[in-house]
Amino acid sequence: MDLLKDSDLLNELGPLLSAEAAAEAPGTGVEAADLEQAVWVRLLEHDPAPAEPARWLRRAVRAEARLARRRARREIPYGHRHHVEDGSRPGRAGAGPEDALLHGEENRALRSAVARLPGRCPELMRALLSPRDLTYREIAGELGISQGSLGPVRSRCLGCLRRMLASEVAAPRLRGRER
Repeated sequence: MDLLKDSDLLNELGPLLSAEAAAEAPGTGVEAADLEQAVWVRLLEHDPAPAEPARWLRRAVRAEARLARRRARREIPYGHRHHVEDGSRPGRAGAGPEDALLHGEENRALRSAVARLPGRCPELMRALLSPRDLTYREIAGELGISQGSLGPVRSRCLGCLRRMLASEVAAPRLRGRER
């Protein structure tokens, strides 16, 4: 019996599949429609057709729900890549040693580049990067410049820093043959 040709059976299984998927979906972390789709694909790949389609369908829904639960436990959202569950950032207590080391190296490289900037840029960038989180008014007061000129100076300094870092970082090599 070819399930694709037996439209009565497919019409009969549709409501059962919807009900089973709706019952299993809340505990899986996926939507019922996603479970339904996965079971339909599984049914289409099943060769030969199952002897007891309704029983097979119930088991398939539960199997897909188990897979979805396992997947949800293993997957980590992209936003959590640099944060551990306690909310700490790399370099702070609670972060892994590799993250702390990489964060420290990035900080040293940035601070080294800032120190090599021309003119008043090193002072300005140190003030902007300060852990004290100074306002523009406080930075302008410390540096003895007007608050209105702080933005343009900052832009020039960041442009200079960007060019300096771009020249120090090696360009990625071409993959394959060069034409």
